[in-house]
Parts: sequence; C-alpha cells; structure tokens
Amino acid sequence: MAKLTGKKIAILTENGFEEVELTSPKKELEAAGAHVDIVSPQKNKVKAWDHDHWSIELPVDVALEKADAGEYDALVIPGGVMNPDKMRANKDCVEFAQQFLEAGKPVAAICHGPQLLIETGLVAGRSLTSYPSIRTDLENAGAFWDDKEVVADNGLVTSRSPKDLPAFNKKMIEEIEEGKHSLAAYTPTPSH
Repeated sequence: MAKLTGKKIAILTENGFEEVELTSPKKELEAAGAHVDIVSPQKNKVKAWDHDHWSIELPVDVALEKADAGEYDALVIPGGVMNPDKMRANKDCVEFAQQFLEAGKPVAAICHGPQLLIETGLVAGRSLTSYPSIRTDLENAGAFWDDKEVVADNGLVTSRSPKDLPAFNKKMIEEIEEGKHSLAAYTPTPSH
C-alpha cells in the first residue's frame, strides 16, 4: 500500500503544535511510503503541546532557513493554538507555505493550521474548514468556510480538530498521490 513511494513531504511546525496533529499524519504518510521531514525555525528540536500541557520533543530534520520548498511534493501544517500563531508572524514560514500554494502542490492544514495560510494572501475564493474559532478570520480573508470533518479544494486539504484526523489523513494522502493541481481556477485573467 505504498502509494506515496518517492514523494517527499514537509511538515512545517513551531513549538506548541498539537502533538497528535503532527504525529498522526506523519505516521500515515510514512506508512504510505513517503519520506517526511519536520521543518522548523527551531534548530534541533520542536516541542509538542498535548491538550493542556507541554509534551514530547521531536527532532527537527531540516531547519527552515535551509529548507527548499522546491524539493518537496507537499506541505502539512499541524495545528495547536501556539504553533500557527508563531508561524504566521514569521515571514519565512509564510513564504515557505506560499511557495507550495503558488506551485499548486498539495497543502494539508488542520485545526488552527489554516491561520498560517491566511498570511499568504492565497485563501480568497478557496473552500476550507478549520477549528471553529478561526472561521471569521478565514472568511475575512475571502475563504469559504464549511463545517465538515475534511474539505478538499484543488489540493488544499483542511480539517477542524484531532477528531477529524482519520478523514484528514485519508484525504491528504489521496491529494498527494494526485500530485500538483491546476491553479487555473485561481489565476485572475485580464479583462478585455
């Protein structure tokens, strides 16, 4: 069942990611045959949050400053309250995510993860979901928000919370298997 053999996936994260929102997708991606790198502004380790307390530390495979979006087939953004808030204030994180969206590569973001995508300026006109508390932020950025366990829009996969992980992981793998998606629907055409 190695659907993703030969695919290279980046998980972009900061301290304070919700533990299961990184570990569950990573495990499923690796089980599908993908090579997965944890990419972070943190140099050596990145620390998880588990519901209401600090949790495990995971090794950072590639420091963000050395990461090249062009080397990856897809991007995963775990949630947690602290993690996306730190990343959206970091221009390097924003630019890294933006490169995937601009290239039409699959991007999967769960819970508060879509907060980072707002900063790219590329969610207007896209359908997605998220943790309910950031619905207004997404709608204000021009996105169409839907209260479903998983929403896929042309390679952009989003889910609401850890309870949606089975659907999120399944759809994420399907979209990565499909590869790059056409951006024609989101490219403004000059008016005549």
